[in-house]
Formats: sequence, C-alpha cells, structure tokens
Amino acid sequence: MASSNFNQNRVRISNSRVRPLNREHMPEDFEVSFQRYTDNRAHRIPDDIGKVQSLKGFDPVYQNIVDYIIRITYRIWETDQREVEYIGECYAPDSLVFDDYGLQVGNKKIISDTQHTTKAFPNIILDAEEVIWAGDDEIGFHTSHLTRIQATNTGASMYGHATGKEVNFMVIANCVALRNDIFFEHVLYNTSAMLKQLGFDLWEEAERLATNPPSGWPRTQKIWDQLRNSASPKSPLHEKDTVQEFDPDAFTRSVHENIWNGDKTSIKESYIDNFVFEGTTDRKFQGKEKLHNYIDELRNPFPDFELKVNEVYWMGNEEEGWLISCRWSAEGTHLREGIFRSPTNKACQIWGITQWRVQNSKILQEWQLFNEFDLMMQIVSER
Repeated sequence: MASSNFNQNRVRISNSRVRPLNREHMPEDFEVSFQRYTDNRAHRIPDDIGKVQSLKGFDPVYQNIVDYIIRITYRIWETDQREVEYIGECYAPDSLVFDDYGLQVGNKKIISDTQHTTKAFPNIILDAEEVIWAGDDEIGFHTSHLTRIQATNTGASMYGHATGKEVNFMVIANCVALRNDIFFEHVLYNTSAMLKQLGFDLWEEAERLATNPPSGWPRTQKIWDQLRNSASPKSPLHEKDTVQEFDPDAFTRSVHENIWNGDKTSIKESYIDNFVFEGTTDRKFQGKEKLHNYIDELRNPFPDFELKVNEVYWMGNEEEGWLISCRWSAEGTHLREGIFRSPTNKACQIWGITQWRVQNSKILQEWQLFNEFDLMMQIVSER
C-alpha cells in the first residue's frame, strides 16, 4: 500500500518534457531486471523485491523501477480491491498517453478508460513478461513493459455486448516516470488481436469505428509529429558518441531502417536462423524466410513506405547479452493491392514498438506491435 505520509507530502510534477537518454543512462547489467525480480518468472510479485535503487521522489514502498512498474500494474488491475483510482497517484494529472487511437490526456481519462475495461473484462489479468528500462531519478525512468492480457469478456464494451469469449494477447507500454508519476507513455494494446479473438470481423469493425470514432481519432498532424518526435534525441547516439564494441543504438537503427525501407540484407546478417517472432494480430513464426514474407506483406501495399527509428534504449553487456527497446514510426501511401484491401491512395500513419533479445550481435527473439487496427480504420475512413 502507498504511504499516507508520502501522498500528503508529495509534490506532483506537471508540464514535464521528456528528456532524451544518453549512453550513461543505459544499465550495463541485469542486477535490476525483470528476470532477477521474478526469479525467471517463478513469482509474479516476489517476497524479495530485489536490489535497492535510487528512486528520489517515488513512494518508498517501491525498491527499484522494475518493482514500481510491476506492482502499480498489479495493484490497479488485479488486487481484490482493484484500485483503479490509484492511477491518480501514479500518473501525472496532465499525463500524455499515445495509444492505438490517438492521444489521451490526463490521469482522469486513464481512470475512466480502465474502469470501462474492467467492467467489460472483470477477471482481467496483466501478466508481465518483460521490463526493459533505462534512465534514472533525475532524467526520468524510461520503461518498456511487455505484458500478456488474459480475460473473459462478460460485460459490454465500446465494441458491443458481452461475447463470453476468452482473450489472450500481448501489450507493450513504453512509459516515462519521474517522482512516482508516469507522465508520458506510448502504448499499443494490440486491439486487432483482441477483436479477432472476440469474434469480430476486423474490417467491419474498422468501418463502424471510423464512422463513429473513439476519443483521439483520427490524429492531427500535430499529434502525429508529437507521437513520433517526443523523447527522440536530436541526433542518434551512435553519431555523437561512438563506441568500438557492439553498439545497440547503431545496430537497432541500422537493422530497422534496412529491412523496413526495402533492402532486407540485415535479415541474413543480424538474425539467427531459428529466431522466434511474436507480433500484432496473433502473428507468430520462426525463421528468416517467414520474416521476409511478413515484411513484404506489410510493405507492399505502401510502395513509398519510409520508416524512421524514434527512440532506442537498452540494458546489458557483451557477456550476458542485450535487451533492446525500439520505438519507430512510418508513413506510406496505400497504392497497391494486398492484405489491406484494394488501394485507396490514402496517406497512412504507422507506428510500433519492438523488443529484442540479442546475443553475439544476433537477434534471438523479437516481440513487435504496431497500430494495425488503427491503420485499417485510416484506410476505410471517408475522412
């Protein structure tokens, strides 16, 4: 439980600007890590909550940034009391959250959305699978939290009446926290996977919601620019601060820009043969050939597709390997037949978050989400 003295005496942050990270903010080991915290997932909320880390301004009940992320999530969504109102204590009053549909502003909006979700899925579980973090209590902690939502739809939602169906899908939330407040977040809820598992036809639902859109949709150009550029360094770290050994920043940017902007030679060079992939709308596969096919499937409808890497941070070292978080965005014009139906000539906005496990300069595992359902809405919209 949060300390009452802490809540009475704290000074809330407001109008905070995200400050880009530098190399010195990247953890060089896994002393504070999800695997250590959970003892390789033997415990969801362990009795021993791990190494003490400087958390100036955070509630003293939290011992390190992984403990903070895991336990506030559990407290909000899963405790017997289901303390949804606790969002008001760990999200800034003017927090900015970019989600599948657009920009949501303020912790009251997050509380309202969470209450809506818990009514639709009363038995919801958010089972954490990874937390990649960087930063500190001065510049802010940047965290990439991969979690698995498991629930049964027994209540009405914005998508209609209860279906009675079970869902199990991946979510990635990239947050920035300072003094116990998350004040900035990019989160992809994998809406297309959820709707597919609930039995909806994705195109029919995209057409319905494009006509009567949720809050934040469609994005303005200003919001799109903010989504892309916030937290991005003025120039990539590898350009201003070079290193001789393996460089996670240079590696991540090079691989993403190579394979998504049309070349794809990096697939052969940078992935192990039997690497494992999990992605949006329940995509799962293994191996380089299927990665080639996946990239072609997404890129071909947009011949002018251009991806930019917006933010990279990581933890690790050469001996133990690396965990890397990458947020990226792209623009493209819908000009060709493909998985997104007949061409519409629509200018489309695409963004995503990727997590990698890397060893010996090779990608072993990849988890990736992008705004696929939002993209479908953009394509069918009459706007």
